[in-house]
Amino acid sequence: MVQQLARLFGAVYLIVGVLGFVPFAPITTPPPPDADFLVLSQLYRYLAGLFPVNAIHDVVHLAIGIWGLVSSRSPEKAQAFWRGAAIVLGIFAILGFIPTLSTVFGIVPLGGYDAWLHAASALLAIYLGWGVRVTQEA
Repeated sequence: MVQQLARLFGAVYLIVGVLGFVPFAPITTPPPPDADFLVLSQLYRYLAGLFPVNAIHDVVHLAIGIWGLVSSRSPEKAQAFWRGAAIVLGIFAILGFIPTLSTVFGIVPLGGYDAWLHAASALLAIYLGWGVRVTQEA
């Protein structure tokens, strides 16, 4: 199970990373007037009009996606992926919920709905990383 879900999670994050680079609606939209200010505003857009992303954020999504896909080759690597993803996504969620850190000093937007999505992803990763017994899958 951890392998199959790592493969699915990796594919979703890979697709989200690619979609973040698409510069037209409805996939991405310009940030609203009240959006957080970013120092690094390259490709600063809102994915599906809800989730703030920029070029760095998209590259991180691509990296997590590739990591998930590659790790899905064995149960042990998949479990290690889930544990690492729990830590990384948990940190992103915490930063996203702290107003003064939600843009990581103006570099990466992590606030709003994105913080909630990272929190949900971290909870799933915690469960799959530590709460599921790893067995050899066919």
